[in-house]
Order: sequence, then C-alpha cells, then structure tokens
Amino acid sequence: MNLLTTFTLLMGNPQGGEQSPFSMLIFFGLMILVFYFFMIRPQMKRQKELTNFRKELKKGDKVITTGGIFAKVADVKEDHLLLEIADDVKIKVDKNSVVKDPADIAQPR
Repeated sequence: MNLLTTFTLLMGNPQGGEQSPFSMLIFFGLMILVFYFFMIRPQMKRQKELTNFRKELKKGDKVITTGGIFAKVADVKEDHLLLEIADDVKIKVDKNSVVKDPADIAQPR
C-alpha cells in the first residue's frame, strides 16, 4: 500500500461524510512535526553554532558586526571585544553583536 492510499484511508470517508477526530489529530501532529524539523530545529542548531563561535573567539579572528563593520579581533574580554577596523583604530563592541557570516545578520523587511 503506498503512502497516498494510507493517508486517504486515515482521512476517512472521501464521499463527503464526517471526518473522524482521529484523522484530524494525525493531520495536526504531522504539521507540528514538519514545522519542528524544517523550521525550529535548524534555527536552534544555527543559534548553538553562533553561541559556540562567540565563545571561541580569539585574537586575530576576522569578524563582522551586526552593523556591517568588518574587523579583526584585537582583544577578547568576558562580555565584550576590542575590534581593530583600521590601523590604530579600535572599537569596543558587545560579543552578541558579532557574527561569523553575513547570512547570520537579520535582513530588514
């Protein structure tokens, strides 16, 4: 029996009769699984990678701030970084404002 036939049998009477509550429960369960595996789980994985990246920053790493500034890490403190953006030009930024990839920056809509 193929997947389409199985799904049709679970959905109930195709001639317009009442649908069983069990079939609706299965449908909502499948929707929740799809949302989890295609939306929530990848976002959680990306967030974990970004957190690990920020923890492992060291002097000399090249980073991008959420404001779009490309810089090199000059010093790492517990909650902030000292970034060198040009020769003898350093700025102090929060660790949470640093990303490793421009795709990690939220795009305005």
